[in-house]
Amino acid sequence: MIKILLLLSGGAAGTLARYAVAGWGHRLYLGDFPIGTLLVNLIGSLIIGFAWGVWEMSNISSNMRTFLFIGILGGFTTFSSYTLETMNLFRDGEVRLGLTNILLNNVLGLFFVFLGFIVATRIINMIR
Repeated sequence: MIKILLLLSGGAAGTLARYAVAGWGHRLYLGDFPIGTLLVNLIGSLIIGFAWGVWEMSNISSNMRTFLFIGILGGFTTFSSYTLETMNLFRDGEVRLGLTNILLNNVLGLFFVFLGFIVATRIINMIR
C-alpha cells in the first residue's frame, strides 16, 4: 500500500511540475518548435542521471527510488507528448523541425542522463 501512495503522490507532483515547466518554456518561445516538452525531457534526463549516480553510491531505500523514478519523473517527463508533437511537425510540413526535435530529445537526453550521473558521483566522492 505504501508504494501505491508513493506513486500517486510522486506522479501528482511530477505532473504539476511538468505543467509549470512546459508552460514556462512555451511562454518564452512562441515559435512552432515544442520547446516546453524538450525542456521537460532534458531536465528529467538530468535529474534521473543525477539520482542514478546517487543511488549507485549510497544506500537509499527502494521506496524512495519508486517515489522519484516512477512517481515524480514518470509524471514529469513524457514520451507520448514528444512523439505527438514530432508527428504534428511532420504533418505540418516542418520536416526539419521534426528531425531536430528527434535529435535533441534523444541525443541531448542521453547526454543529460550521463551528465547527471557524473555530477552526482563527483559530488558524492567529494563528500566522502
